Amino acid sequence: MEKEIESERLSKSSSHFVKLEGAGIYIHIPFCKQACFYCDFHFSTSLKKKDELVLALSKELVLRKDEFKNLTVETIYFGGGTPSLLKNEELQLLIDTVYKNYHVSENPEITLEANPDDLTSKRIKELAISPINRLSIGIQSFFEDDLKSMNRAHSSEEAKNCLLEATRHFDNITIDLIYGIPDMSLEKWNENLQMAFGFGVNHISSYALTVEPKTALDTFIKKGIYPPMDDELAQLHFNHLILETEKQGFVHYEVSNFGKPNYFSKHNTSYWLGKPYLGIGPSAHSFHGNTRSWNVSNNTKYIKSIEEEILPSTSEILTVKEQYNEYVMTGLRTIWGVSLQKVAKDFGEVYLTYLVKTSEKFIKNDLLVISSNLDVKQNTIEKLKTTEKGWFLVDGIAAELFMI
Repeated sequence: MEKEIESERLSKSSSHFVKLEGAGIYIHIPFCKQACFYCDFHFSTSLKKKDELVLALSKELVLRKDEFKNLTVETIYFGGGTPSLLKNEELQLLIDTVYKNYHVSENPEITLEANPDDLTSKRIKELAISPINRLSIGIQSFFEDDLKSMNRAHSSEEAKNCLLEATRHFDNITIDLIYGIPDMSLEKWNENLQMAFGFGVNHISSYALTVEPKTALDTFIKKGIYPPMDDELAQLHFNHLILETEKQGFVHYEVSNFGKPNYFSKHNTSYWLGKPYLGIGPSAHSFHGNTRSWNVSNNTKYIKSIEEEILPSTSEILTVKEQYNEYVMTGLRTIWGVSLQKVAKDFGEVYLTYLVKTSEKFIKNDLLVISSNLDVKQNTIEKLKTTEKGWFLVDGIAAELFMI
């Protein structure tokens, strides 16, 4: 009840705006308790500047409000880093700032990324009466040895306990799981999946363990401390993931995302469908039409710049070629595919001819397919889509379709 009252209060604060095109706001929280060995995101393990950073985030939201004056915010996403390190009042301050300065839809999706060690029973209950209505929990694995090998801050017990409590208070929960961990048997990977299903979560984001340059994992592998990645094992895990999620009623709607009907991530889906989004905080990226920008990846420089009311960002105008390549990449990664009609309309016949020609060998090898269906006006819509066989290779396939 308290959550409904709070949401109503926030909604009324922006009720004088007119309904406009939908968009999203991403707020980057660049703090973590400790560094995961595989991570190359921007974050700090020192919380000394947390108070200053939160105020700077709030101020950046105000400074950039005119960028979204003709848009309706449909999603707010707290990413990181580890957003669950923020206190509830700090999260509330940022949410209030959005509502005071932007037109927000009546029932926005508000997601908080969280680590299991932060989600105590008390904290979950506090979040349940806040405007946050979706949790993204970084489980990664339910096994202690996996968590230690990745230098995760939580334990297996904390992973299970937080899900047990969170599912009592939140209906919309997604968890992250990592596959392709060297020496992880298929049986062990299956146990991870079955445990996830057992908690009744309605969405799973699952990624292969990858080696990013200059990470601790990269160093360990080069020194022979950690085994190298095994692509065949990762593909075996991925195929099993597709099979088992389908059995449980999940829809594989993006290469790394599996959701039950009505539980797809609205925020991430807006990215893939090319909707505008505003990235707030150090290293955060924004996109609007043919313009992309990104903030400086340094907390101190970010805070100082915002205090001086100077946006610490770099921007670029995407060329037609870059827009086409991005559309191909994002489209093929989703079940919605790449519309041939859209390519012709937005980029021209030269691009359409190029796409059809370069796709031929992948269609022949059953990695891509062109499907046809009718729209509401009974017009035939043709879409280039990734087949089940092609999912694991989709990034490489898309790259070969790029206009160079």
